[in-house]
Amino acid sequence: MPVKLLALSGSTRTGSLNQALVDLAAAEARARGAEVTAVNLKAFALPLYDGDVEAGAFPEAARELKALFRAHHGFLIASPEYNGGVSGVLKNAIDWVSRPTDGENIVALSAYRGKVAGLMGASISPFGGLRGITQLRQVLSTIQVVVATEQVLVPFAQNAFDDRGALKEALPAQLLGGLVARVIDLAERLEPPIA
Repeated sequence: MPVKLLALSGSTRTGSLNQALVDLAAAEARARGAEVTAVNLKAFALPLYDGDVEAGAFPEAARELKALFRAHHGFLIASPEYNGGVSGVLKNAIDWVSRPTDGENIVALSAYRGKVAGLMGASISPFGGLRGITQLRQVLSTIQVVVATEQVLVPFAQNAFDDRGALKEALPAQLLGGLVARVIDLAERLEPPIA
């Protein structure tokens, strides 16, 4: 069975540099034989995580997103850096997907435990989103995701893509290929259960 990867960006704006980066990663993964599902978090219109909302009617959009995470072996995630950290929309999605549903216990983490993530970031800053990626690595590790040691950072990203959406420089393109290959390899080795 081919590796199934979920590709998403922590930026939902039109023309997002992080969306452009994760689109390239998804294309690379498909070329390497993986099945890739690309999602835009804007389509889910998740409420801000709130325990009172969770205790009432668990939001259907959160349930749908969790089902997508559960149905994949791993994740390709491009994260912008907002004020030195993970974007609110990405952190909120991660939090909702981590919540137990359908009789699971609080530590089930069925959408995350033993799955693999490859992280990347594009930023107009000279750091390429490093601080946001570092924070995201910590969050995902805490919820039992195996995060690839490789990562891709694209600094000065407003100038990094050509008119076709490809990376202009060879180095980040090569690093992106290496990251995708590592995620696929780890997912094949770990064979995490998917629902």
